[in-house]
Amino acid sequence: MLTFVRSGSAAVALTVAAGLALVSCSSDSDDTSTPSTARPTAPDTASFSGTPPTALKSDAASAVESARAAASAAASSASAAASSFEASVSAEAERANLAAESELKDVDGQGNAMSEVSMTGTPRSATGGLLAVVVTITNTTGKTASYAVQVDFLDGSGKVVETRYVGAENLEPGEKAQPLAVSRKPAEPVLTPKTARAQRY
Repeated sequence: MLTFVRSGSAAVALTVAAGLALVSCSSDSDDTSTPSTARPTAPDTASFSGTPPTALKSDAASAVESARAAASAAASSASAAASSFEASVSAEAERANLAAESELKDVDGQGNAMSEVSMTGTPRSATGGLLAVVVTITNTTGKTASYAVQVDFLDGSGKVVETRYVGAENLEPGEKAQPLAVSRKPAEPVLTPKTARAQRY
């Protein structure tokens, strides 16, 4: 009985010694293997709400927002340019234009100076996007005269959608004036300017 116990103790001792040897080998400082790391666990998606945006959707939304911002800036810039252009024209010619409108109220027909008036277009790039025409008035008589001109803006069907008045005062014989008739209507639909009446007084 005593012999069996000693043999069992020896077996246990050998097993413990072997285990210690293995531990000692695995912690040797010459071992260059990379220690393993624990793998992260996936998040619990049950607590999420909504749908996360994909990269494609985010890029598209960003592009749309950028385009809207650019369009808004361009529109603001064009509006400011148009306002500035109108202000400069009005400051120089408003009184003459009001006098022209007043003068034409009592004129029958096309007036007596249609042959002394012509029109040429103005690039929209120079007017802040507005439709404007240069009305050239030439005094072909032998004495000083003033002029009143009515410019109608017609749509594609020939209907008058806007009327503007311009004038020139005290032109000497042979002298020329070039006031601007400016439409305040949007760029679309495209309008066509036409000299409706011209009166020398």
